[in-house]
Amino acid sequence: MTLTAKIFRKLFGHAGKAALFAMALTLTACDSMIYDHDDDCDPVYKVRFRYDYNLKKADAFPSEVNAVTLYVIDPATGEVVWQKTDDSEAVRQEGYMMDIEGLEPGDYKLLAWAGDGHNGSPHFTMGTGTHDHHLTARINRAEGGIVNTDLHRLYKDLDFEYETREFPKSWGTHVQTVRLMKNTNDVHVVLQHLSGEPVDPNLFTYEIEEANGSMDHTNQLTDDETLTYRPWRVRAGLATGFVPENIEESKFSCAIADFTVGRMMAGRKMWLTIRKKEQPAKSRAANPDDNLVARIPVIDYSLLVKGHYENMPDQEYLDRQDDYSMVFFLDDDMRWINAYIYVNAWMVVPPQDTEM
Repeated sequence: MTLTAKIFRKLFGHAGKAALFAMALTLTACDSMIYDHDDDCDPVYKVRFRYDYNLKKADAFPSEVNAVTLYVIDPATGEVVWQKTDDSEAVRQEGYMMDIEGLEPGDYKLLAWAGDGHNGSPHFTMGTGTHDHHLTARINRAEGGIVNTDLHRLYKDLDFEYETREFPKSWGTHVQTVRLMKNTNDVHVVLQHLSGEPVDPNLFTYEIEEANGSMDHTNQLTDDETLTYRPWRVRAGLATGFVPENIEESKFSCAIADFTVGRMMAGRKMWLTIRKKEQPAKSRAANPDDNLVARIPVIDYSLLVKGHYENMPDQEYLDRQDDYSMVFFLDDDMRWINAYIYVNAWMVVPPQDTEM
């Protein structure tokens, strides 16, 4: 007699021995995958979500993501066999896992869109349908491709992890993990006068152009019109810092334009253009673009300041980074002095292909 059986018999007598025998039969049945008449032996499936594909490599899912839709895909056909959206308070709690009810054991792929951008947001149109190719995302825009809103945050499962997962028959709880990446990025453009004198933010126009408004089910960009992102907020700011070549710390007034843009892709040109609203009358006929202040490729500049992440592949850096600040110093004519630009607090030497 085993020690466990002796304890049961000591505590509960022969009834305890019978209970132990029944429990052993149940476990044996579950281990032998006999499920026909015993629901307690059915496997339990759960999916946890992580958003650690950021520069800190820390899971920010509970603090950033408030809704998620999971699709279970038949890998042979691409058909959606199960789906669920959860925007409850439970999503925001540490340790959240989605229950996968009624799914037959087998091999599947997992696809997810997440964040308040995907669940009824006016900023995105999400594809629906019965095939994984239908599960797309598109940034909503006004006529002419204008986007001037603070886009709701949108997250997607990592495209390179869209692989077959096993949901086994065996008894017990089986947990799959879906990692997310962030598709939306904040860009802050700061204009500061070289002398430190105030800069009126309303004297300028600001635009970011890129054809990155449509994504497929693997999060790759698809053919689309060029979007013109305009600031969702333009404001004046006051900061303490150093004017270039001035060793004295001083306070300065600056103009700030805040954008939210879609996914940034290495090898593509995302142009930021800043212009003065009023062009000098004397030069309009001679040079119709005399009001140009600066025009730079945002992605190129962003990759110049990888800093401690210089060994990280460019696309991984762009996908992990989601906040960019660019500080331009202006001369007396309110033009960018292209010897000075700070990107995410790093001073940058402008690339040779910069357009001015």
